[in-house]
Amino acid sequence: MEKIIDAAWEDRTLLKEKETIEAIESIVRKLDTGEVRVAEYETGNSAPAIINEWVKKAIILYFNIAEMRTCELPPFEFYDKIPLKKNYAALRVRAVPSAVARYGAYLAPDVILMPSYVNIGAYVGEGTLVDTWATVGSCAQIGKRVHLSGGVGIGGVLEPIQGAPVIIEDNCFIGSRAIIVEGVRIGEEAVIGAGVTITKSTKIIDVSGEKPIETKGYVPPRSVVIPGSITKEFPSGKYNVPCVLIIGKRKESTDKKTTLNDVLRDFNVAL
Repeated sequence: MEKIIDAAWEDRTLLKEKETIEAIESIVRKLDTGEVRVAEYETGNSAPAIINEWVKKAIILYFNIAEMRTCELPPFEFYDKIPLKKNYAALRVRAVPSAVARYGAYLAPDVILMPSYVNIGAYVGEGTLVDTWATVGSCAQIGKRVHLSGGVGIGGVLEPIQGAPVIIEDNCFIGSRAIIVEGVRIGEEAVIGAGVTITKSTKIIDVSGEKPIETKGYVPPRSVVIPGSITKEFPSGKYNVPCVLIIGKRKESTDKKTTLNDVLRDFNVAL
């Protein structure tokens, strides 16, 4: 199927061929059931994820072959190319009214969707909570037993094809209104404070030791992260710009289901 997809990506006339259409539909179906993933990685290992570019190509090509149709869920009506997921009871997924997940997104057993949105190509691991108004963008990879708090924004990426998706590893707690985009990776059991924004260019500064350690794009496992700012000089003067601060590590004794306030209390920090 990979060869078929790559050929169609270069020559869109092949989208009329039965073999091509069946390959695209098969890949999206396998995304929906979790048999294939956009990205593969080893939890707890900071090595770069393997990006299955041909799977992302298949998603984009699916938009080319799918037809617009009306989907009625009285009193609501939708008009789109991608249908919604169905059969939540069989999937063992709890979906509260107004929760929306598109076909082609994988939801593992015991996932809970409050009124929220999960886009095509995303992968949401077992026991994860997607809280009210949280969004999981296309191709984002969410691990097991993750808590995405209210209003969290997990960015999606279909293009560029080689672009890595956001990866949230197992047992992470993502605080309310946090935004994580542009392929940032959050290591397992990390705690991200409310209002934290992390992009690929955001400075991630570990201030827990005698000297600050600065990185970008990756939050190490068990890190406790809060919003911060640093001074940057511009032609018109010095101004504070956003960064994020790693203030310590989550304690081994800290329950994975604990609240954000409980974790921050360990470091005498309130948000």
